[in-house]
Amino acid sequence: MTQHSGSCLCGSVKYQLDGDFHNFFLCHCSYCQKDTGSAHAANLFSKDAQLTWLKGQDKVTFYNLPETRHGRSFCSICGSPVPTSLGDGKLVMVPAGSMDTPVTIKPTAHLFIASKADWEKDLDQVQRFQGYPE
Repeated sequence: MTQHSGSCLCGSVKYQLDGDFHNFFLCHCSYCQKDTGSAHAANLFSKDAQLTWLKGQDKVTFYNLPETRHGRSFCSICGSPVPTSLGDGKLVMVPAGSMDTPVTIKPTAHLFIASKADWEKDLDQVQRFQGYPE
């Protein structure tokens, strides 16, 4: 069994996940664009992993968008997304960017590409920098 760990941006929330990831979805729906402020959400999913909060569970807030299946957990201090247990703990969704250990699974699929942001086209042609532009 694989052990993973992660945290939020400010370090107030830390977690451990024991188990393997089964899917890695890049979701381009308008809800994921809004709650990430980016082109898509990058979430890992596990059907049998055990999520353990190592620090700051009391700082984890869950928001469910009314009348949808869209929800997310986040640190109430810095706003960073953190794992969410779904379906009475039968499924764990982990924001890939919250991981402190390497993510070894490659994305499984892009979801809701009909909602893809207009500015996300031809990104491979955009200038690249190793850090801030000079």
